[in-house]
Amino acid sequence: MATQVKSKRIAAIDWMRGFVMIIMVLDHVSMVYNRDHLANDSAANYILGTTLPAFEFFSRWISHICAPVFVFLAGTALAISVERKLAKGFDSKGIDKDILIRGAFIALLDPTITSFFGGKLTFQVLYAIGVAMMFMAFFRRLSSTQLLVIAIAWILGGELVTAQFWFDGGQEQSIIVGLLIGKYSSANLSISYALVPWLSVMILGWVFGRYILDYGDGKVSVSPAKLLFGLGFSALAAFVAIRYFNDYGNMFLLKEDNSWQQWLHVSKYPPSASFIMLELGLMAVILALMIKVEQRIGVRSNGVLLVFGQTSMMFYLVHRIFLTGTGTFGGMRDITDLSGAYIISGAILLVLYPFCLWYRGFKTKHPDSIWLKYL
Repeated sequence: MATQVKSKRIAAIDWMRGFVMIIMVLDHVSMVYNRDHLANDSAANYILGTTLPAFEFFSRWISHICAPVFVFLAGTALAISVERKLAKGFDSKGIDKDILIRGAFIALLDPTITSFFGGKLTFQVLYAIGVAMMFMAFFRRLSSTQLLVIAIAWILGGELVTAQFWFDGGQEQSIIVGLLIGKYSSANLSISYALVPWLSVMILGWVFGRYILDYGDGKVSVSPAKLLFGLGFSALAAFVAIRYFNDYGNMFLLKEDNSWQQWLHVSKYPPSASFIMLELGLMAVILALMIKVEQRIGVRSNGVLLVFGQTSMMFYLVHRIFLTGTGTFGGMRDITDLSGAYIISGAILLVLYPFCLWYRGFKTKHPDSIWLKYL
């Protein structure tokens, strides 16, 4: 029987990560195998008047929460780890070195392993997480107030900067702009996750990690769950306002009508303020609910969400290599429809659970392994 476990680690953070891993599998399966996959749903590649079929759009839209959660919680987990080390007297230079090495390792997975199996050079979410993590070796020295100012300034003002360099007449300008603030795509290169917007999300996650520690030390009185509820609903209200006025804040991707698809049709590439408000707002509310659930029922050591959340990097690499590999080298692209993609996703998750359970145990038995430390 599953046992209850007690740890300084907040299980709800792992649950949240595991929850979006499940959603992510469906999207990645659909990207490779679904011949009708909807992919032109952002400012970078949307054509005005394009039909957004309800089932296809919803199945794609629910995955939009994945990247913001990964990046935000990467910042949260890193902040908790680093601040605890500093409190124990760890060497600051050693901490910086560890952050830089870990970030570089994660970032390099995209132009190497992910690119090889995908059949083209790609810079996606691992690039954004890894390089943003490296920047945190510097930004961690700033106060939470200073960090919030930097992150919010980009989220609210980034569209002005992006318009100067990226979206001049709808054309992508350069690879450098793609890596930093926009998006770039060619026959042999794809850049989907620009550094600066996603760094702002990681910074927010870092500040939240500090807040969790401050609450545990009695420095603040509002619980993390209560804070998340308040910020989450505020962000969702801001999303509604931005979409209602249908102007600045949408990264050039405006509503064409009042259908629910158009209301939710926000730009992920590059991320708009409306996208960030919607996805982080949803994440905050869901995570707050999970914290409340954890406090009420405790934690099952082998729960599906916990296992997936605690092995998220290996989970990501294994399923991504399998899917893109079979698509690129196995001739399995566009072999089914969306219904088939749901079935295949379920089968993959059934296989991944025992694998991730084994891997978690293997990693626990080898705590000194350098490679396992980063996976």
